[in-house]
Amino acid sequence: MEQKTSIYETIEVCLLAGKIMLQSGAETYRVEDTMGRIAAAFGLTESHSYVTPTALIFSTSGEQPAKLIRIEERTTDLDKIAVVNAISRRIVSGELSAHEAKALLIEAETTAFHYKLPTQVLAAALTSACFLIMFGGIWSDFPAAFAAGGAGFAASVYLHRIVQVKFFAEFSAALLVGLLGLLFIWAGLGREFDRIAVGSVMPLVPGLLITNAIRDLMAGHLVSGISKGADACLTAFAIGAGIAVALLFFP
Repeated sequence: MEQKTSIYETIEVCLLAGKIMLQSGAETYRVEDTMGRIAAAFGLTESHSYVTPTALIFSTSGEQPAKLIRIEERTTDLDKIAVVNAISRRIVSGELSAHEAKALLIEAETTAFHYKLPTQVLAAALTSACFLIMFGGIWSDFPAAFAAGGAGFAASVYLHRIVQVKFFAEFSAALLVGLLGLLFIWAGLGREFDRIAVGSVMPLVPGLLITNAIRDLMAGHLVSGISKGADACLTAFAIGAGIAVALLFFP
């Protein structure tokens, strides 16, 4: 009975670690590797995991049935990935029991490591303005890109909380960026709309998602790589469509 409880706790720890990493934007192969190392450290040398962007499955070669966890919400939180990696290393080195590891993982899952929304908006605005300069824009357009980029990022976060449709939030945010950029041009506060728009939508571009898709494809995880690539393409289409619709209002 004690052995079954130990196996059950090990499976719970593996699933929780994989869930946190997958929800935080980790690559598929990294999630599977972490789950396998944790299982092996607790004595489950014959374990199998199958990870996709929307679900993860974990099983052992014993009598325990396979466990499935659905992933409904995904974001980018590299701090949580680093925390889970640190916990997994402590497990492998024998510093943590399954019970202690599970408690630390639950704490990591419920802890908000990211910055407050105003700080994120400020960082997005500054990033947009800096991208404007990097793409060859002029300094007089710096305030326009700063304002449009910050407003677009804030709109994306706010709309995603209200409507759980990622495409709608990103399309609306890009539309707002386009309208603000054109408004600045019309008011004489900006000169080059193309560079203002490109710089302002950079915080919305799914750079990490594209990178993970390519890395998963190169690692042989075709299902995850293709699905992440499709998700990235859909986001890119939403951003482009938002800017295109904005141009219809100010041809």
